[in-house]
Amino acid sequence: MSSEEALSCSTLSHWLSFNSWWLLLPFVMLLVVAAFIVAFVLLLYMISPLISPKPLKLNGAHVVVTGGSSGIGKSIAMECYKHGAFLTLVARDEHKLVQAKKEVEKCAINDKQVVLCISVDVSKDYNQVESVIKQAQEKLGPVDMLVNCAGTSISGRFEEVEVDRFKKLMEVNYLGSVYPTRAVITTMKERRMGRIMFVSSHAGLIGLFGYTAYSPSKFALRGLAEALQMEMKPYNIYVAVAYPPDTDTPGFAEENKTKPLETKLISETSGVCQPEQVAKVVLKDAVQGNFTSTVGPDGYMLSALTCGMSPVTSITEGLQQIVTMGLFRTIALFYLGSFDSIVRRCMIQREQSKAAVKRE
Repeated sequence: MSSEEALSCSTLSHWLSFNSWWLLLPFVMLLVVAAFIVAFVLLLYMISPLISPKPLKLNGAHVVVTGGSSGIGKSIAMECYKHGAFLTLVARDEHKLVQAKKEVEKCAINDKQVVLCISVDVSKDYNQVESVIKQAQEKLGPVDMLVNCAGTSISGRFEEVEVDRFKKLMEVNYLGSVYPTRAVITTMKERRMGRIMFVSSHAGLIGLFGYTAYSPSKFALRGLAEALQMEMKPYNIYVAVAYPPDTDTPGFAEENKTKPLETKLISETSGVCQPEQVAKVVLKDAVQGNFTSTVGPDGYMLSALTCGMSPVTSITEGLQQIVTMGLFRTIALFYLGSFDSIVRRCMIQREQSKAAVKRE
C-alpha cells in the first residue's frame, strides 16, 4: 500500500470515528436528561413529606359539623368521635339532631367527650350563625376543624326548574358554607391553626344534564376554597374541598324521585357510595391538610383533569397530575361521548313517544 493510500485510509478512519460520536451524542444526551429527571423526581418524592402540613390531632379537638344530623355529615361526625374529638352538630331539624347525637355518642372512646347540638339554618342569617358558633366555642373551646356539609340537591331540565330554586340552592350550598366559615376564621387566625372542609360533589367538577341549578352552587365552593386557602395558608390554616360521588343518603333518595332519566343513566356510570366510606376518606384528607379529597378512581380522574391552578399539598400530588393529565383527558373524551349518546337516545325516545300519542 502506498503512503497516499495509507493516509487516505487513516483520514477515513478518523472521519468515521468522529461522525460516530456525533451520531451517538443525541442518545447520550437523552440518557443524561432521563437520569436527571429520574433523580429530580426521586428528590422531590423524598422531600415532599417535609413540606406537607402537619396532621391535625383529633383527640381532644373541637370539630363543628354542619348538616350533621344525617347523611355524610353524620358519618363524618361519627368518625371524628371515634378519634376522640369533641363535637358540635349543626342542622335545622332538632328532632334529627337528637337522634344523630344518640348515634354519635355510641362511638365514644372516653367518658370526657361531649356532643353539642345546635338547631339553626346556616344559610339564612349570618349574625345568628355567628352567635351559635360563639356559644359552641364557649362550651367546648375554639374550633379546630369545621366541616361544611349542609346542602341540598335539585335536578331537572333547565327550563323546568323553578326560578326561585336557583336562588335557594346558592343560599344553602354556598352561603350555608360561607357563614359558618366566616364565624370561625378569626379565632383560627389568632391561634394560627385549623382545618376547614367544604363538601362539594362530582357535580362541582363537571356540569351534567339536569344539574343546571345544583352544579353552579357546588362549583362556587371550589372558587371560595381556592381563594380562602391562599389567604389562610400563612396562618397554618388548611382548606379542603371534598368531591364525593352519588352517596346513599336520605337527600340522594329524595333527589332520585324527580331526577330526569338522562341524569339517572349518566349517574349510574359511577355507582353509589356509602356515607361511611366517604366520611373516612374526607376526614383523612382534612386531617392531613390535603386541598382536594376524592373517593374512587372516577373522583381522582375528575380532580386531576380539572386541577387547573388549584393548590397542591405535596410535590408528589403535582407530579401525579402532570403525568396522568393526557391519559385522563383521553378517557374523559370517551365518557363525554357516552353521555352525549345517552342524551340523544333519550331525546329520540321522547319524540317517538310523542309521535305515537299523536297518531293515536
